[in-house]
Amino acid sequence: MLVTGTFLDEISHDIPHQNWGEKEWDRDFSCMKTAGIDTVILIRCGHKRFITYPSQFLMKNEHCYNPPLDLVDLFLRLADKYDMAFYFGLYDSGVYWHNGECKRELELSKAVADEVWSKYGHHKSFKGWYLNCEISRGSVGMAHLYRDLGNFVKNISGNLPTLISPYIAGIKACPGNAATIAEHEKAWNMILSEIQGAVDIVAFQDGHCLYEELPDYLEINLNLAKKYGMKSWTNCESFDRDMPIHFLPIKWEKMKLKLDAAGKCGVDKAITFEFSHFMSPNSMYQSAHGLFDRYMEYRNELLNNK
Repeated sequence: MLVTGTFLDEISHDIPHQNWGEKEWDRDFSCMKTAGIDTVILIRCGHKRFITYPSQFLMKNEHCYNPPLDLVDLFLRLADKYDMAFYFGLYDSGVYWHNGECKRELELSKAVADEVWSKYGHHKSFKGWYLNCEISRGSVGMAHLYRDLGNFVKNISGNLPTLISPYIAGIKACPGNAATIAEHEKAWNMILSEIQGAVDIVAFQDGHCLYEELPDYLEINLNLAKKYGMKSWTNCESFDRDMPIHFLPIKWEKMKLKLDAAGKCGVDKAITFEFSHFMSPNSMYQSAHGLFDRYMEYRNELLNNK
């Protein structure tokens, strides 16, 4: 299984900012292309008061800061240049949906989607939407938020596909309160039944369970996606959840275990969170340079054996 997509995390909510400008991002998109990446997903266009583009709506209504660089415009131009599909990640208030105020979160995201589609929808690379509120089980109101927001953005954009990337409530996410595999299947059978038609792609994060458990989760996720007419991607995390320091590039052996499991399962696509910090030869982390080299060796070996 090869990684053919990556998130773009420029708000840097819980990882350090690399302070890149256009030159640095252009160089990294070129590296992504070399590595076989054809899809880039903006994980969020804003979080709390920090935003990636000068949103008049968010600056007025959420008192967001005016960013020094329009990163949405930059990412779309680079995706155009390198012939990649760009998925736009919507705004995350960091407040409302966490407090059960899903209606308020929905209102904000709809307004942002309208603004963004009007401003950037002409780009050839604008190929989809990322519904970015991440859940693991049946959080109150979240299925309805996914459903209503997914239907809204599909309606305004000519039915462009929508993506979610939830996480497994495994032992690394919920120590002492982890869901069993059967509980995971039951919860997501219910959630996917409620969002059928509004969400096209489900890419579960793969880092919250034990490595030996992952094949079972991958199989369940794939079968549930097929049941409800969705594509099943895997979000192969390229950072290490086993380390006491959050977050550092993953050990290649661990990433290979996860990619091999996804390949055996037969998921539709592998994406990662995320190339630029944890896999890129341009990353601030020296160990990411080594991960890039090891991954490229793996990639070349797989391609040469086809």
